[in-house]
Amino acid sequence: MIITIDGPAGAGKSTVARQLAQRLGFDFLDTGAMYRAVALAGLRAEVDWGQPDQLARLAERLTITTRGGRTMLDGEDVTDAVRSSEVTAVTRYAADHPEVRRRLVELQRQAAQGRDIVTEGRDQGTVAFPDAQLKVFLVASPEERARRRVEDQRTRGEEADYDRILADQQRRDREDFDRPVGPLRKADDAVEVETDGLSVDRVVERLATLARGE
Repeated sequence: MIITIDGPAGAGKSTVARQLAQRLGFDFLDTGAMYRAVALAGLRAEVDWGQPDQLARLAERLTITTRGGRTMLDGEDVTDAVRSSEVTAVTRYAADHPEVRRRLVELQRQAAQGRDIVTEGRDQGTVAFPDAQLKVFLVASPEERARRRVEDQRTRGEEADYDRILADQQRRDREDFDRPVGPLRKADDAVEVETDGLSVDRVVERLATLARGE
């Protein structure tokens, strides 16, 4: 069974997807880490970010897998390396490149063969897995998403300005919906789940109920 969870940044997709996979005994496919792995490979190869074809050619040669919470790049565990600020700063070059996205969708489909998975992103139910048995579009109000981001940053000991985070989030929303490749879209057959005021456990339980067909 394949379960896709799409939605805007800050809606809680990653947290919910991981916990749902654990609840159901499924594998979690971390597509965000896959794009980060391409960006890491680009940094290591010193690609010219102004020449996007260099990154596309590199991506074609890479083997990227995510399993058991670990991200592997050509057999190397890069789970921690892909989360560095340096990688974060250039991941958009991978995520916005049509040929890189095509390659990673190919790898995502290969990874899902013969497995029960929960996968999250912005195009999983519309592009990567249009035939998924359950598609979820997870949403929350802009104010709720910004509040959660503030809490997350403060928990990590970082300074957080609510107004700046809200403005950045609204800009990100516009960019994600308007992207020419892999834009954020709700699949026609997706179930929309509003998470305002709900704990992660309640959201996961609701999705688990949907997955069980109850």
